[in-house]
Amino acid sequence: MLQQVMTAPGQIMFVEKEMPQPGPGEVLLKIMKIGVCGSDIHVYHGKHPFTSYPVTQGHEVSARIEKVGEGVTDLRPGQKVTVEPQVVCGTCYPCRHGKYNLCEKLKVMGFQTTGMASEYFAVDAGKVTPVPESMTYNETAMLEPLAVTVHAAKRAGTVRDRDMVVLGAGPIGILLMQTLKAMGARRVMISDISDYRLALAERVGADKAVNTARTDFAEALEDFFGPDKADVIYDCAGNDVTMGDAIRCARKGSTIILVAVFAGMANCDLAVLNDHELDLNTSMMYRHEDYLEAIALVASGKVQLQPLMTRHFAFRDYLAAYQYIDENREQVMKVLIDVDPSEA
Repeated sequence: MLQQVMTAPGQIMFVEKEMPQPGPGEVLLKIMKIGVCGSDIHVYHGKHPFTSYPVTQGHEVSARIEKVGEGVTDLRPGQKVTVEPQVVCGTCYPCRHGKYNLCEKLKVMGFQTTGMASEYFAVDAGKVTPVPESMTYNETAMLEPLAVTVHAAKRAGTVRDRDMVVLGAGPIGILLMQTLKAMGARRVMISDISDYRLALAERVGADKAVNTARTDFAEALEDFFGPDKADVIYDCAGNDVTMGDAIRCARKGSTIILVAVFAGMANCDLAVLNDHELDLNTSMMYRHEDYLEAIALVASGKVQLQPLMTRHFAFRDYLAAYQYIDENREQVMKVLIDVDPSEA
């Protein structure tokens, strides 16, 4: 089989490997599609703090089960599936209390351990989740980022009938906006500095889209929601400007949830955070129940994934996919790698 390897920042090669066989409790997957995310781009530029080289990438995937290993009884060859890419210890305090997304020794396939950018991949059956046959392989490859937003949405506690703001209209921001709407949020406003991304957000359901390069965020917040502003502000951009806007403009006593990953040390006004008794919360990846809810949202038609799919690249064109993303940053949402081009 063919396997992708990033040997150094900006350098990708393909190697021929012997096809793995599933061991006890494992399944062998035929990988179909791989989604490229922002963290993959950080690795490509040598700016991911927890990834060393060489590394095989691929953590947003769709696949078909080829074989099942000894002891696997709840999965069968031919099933369409996705994979949860976390590798956890199972013994630390978070793992023992059901919060394995916070494992003290957490590794993620494609970053700290081998990813799924191969034609075939053997994996623990417990990490494999079947999806409805009606779901395309393209949609299935986007369940991982959607699970991120399901988990983030639930970090607010209650979503239904509340007013929400999403800062940043990238793939995660737009998926989060759709997730909040699907979970019953009353109104959701989204902001960005790209008209293209904001138009796409409105196309898939945003109640209000604001370009903060032209409009002051504080004014937009009160113009849309009134003097009570919003109940929750999500930061899906992750920079000093967006977090600064959130702290400066949030209603006193309300909640800010950081979803994005800051590239470095943040510089924000904690005095205002304290004075306004704001709850600053965070969200980290997902758990199995988030995947199940993500699948249900897509299957029910409450979240649209197709409009976010920008372009496909062949497996051997992995490097070209990264170059395309770099050259078209404002107009790229989700790029998919067709490991197997024969299926949608």
